[in-house]
Amino acid sequence: MTTPSPAADARILALVPGYEEGPRIGAVVAAALRHLPVLVVDDGSSDDTAPNAEAAGARVVRQVPNQGKGAALRAGFRLALDEGYDAVLTLDADGQHDPDEIPRFVAAFGAPGASGPRPELIIGRRDFARMPPVRRLANTLGTATFSWAVGRHVPDNQSGYRLLGRRLMRATLDSEETGFEFEVEMIAVCLRNGWTLDWVPISTIYAGEPSHVRPMAHLRHFVRATRSARRRMRRR
Repeated sequence: MTTPSPAADARILALVPGYEEGPRIGAVVAAALRHLPVLVVDDGSSDDTAPNAEAAGARVVRQVPNQGKGAALRAGFRLALDEGYDAVLTLDADGQHDPDEIPRFVAAFGAPGASGPRPELIIGRRDFARMPPVRRLANTLGTATFSWAVGRHVPDNQSGYRLLGRRLMRATLDSEETGFEFEVEMIAVCLRNGWTLDWVPISTIYAGEPSHVRPMAHLRHFVRATRSARRRMRRR
């Protein structure tokens, strides 16, 4: 007899923010739907991201004009909170996250440690050794810097493959971060509130897909987000 998942009764929504991902979004949605219901927030795309996501079976919310990944995620959080979901699992629309690893997050969410509560944030930890050299260096330096800022080793602060509980979703709704910095900020919010942060290993996938990240701008924003996280932790 099959043992049910410890999170079998939890209502979890897969949330996919997407911008100009028409060629890739359909495959991501179809694979994620094997595990969870899927919401795509189309962040002002001018291509066929939204219709392709709908054709693959996702529910789609259109955010116009383009407002950034952070804003797209919060739009999904609001819907999930309004509809009573226990958690949201976020993954990227470009195929860099394997949807068949979703059960790892679900299991971690439903199986808290014997002496601890259910995790409020579960992050997919990538293997930096499998990254292209430039990305590996950037992520290694980012890990060291951010860990210093929050006073705790955080092995992967920029992975977008993660699961958030209701308290953390609600606590981040007033954020003004619109880009990837929002994902950095949510870690600081989780730690500052004393909520449990957990990790699951995930595949590191790079298939030559176009990147929306501009390296110098990304660096400037990351430094600002890290400073903000440092200030948050000092206010505890």
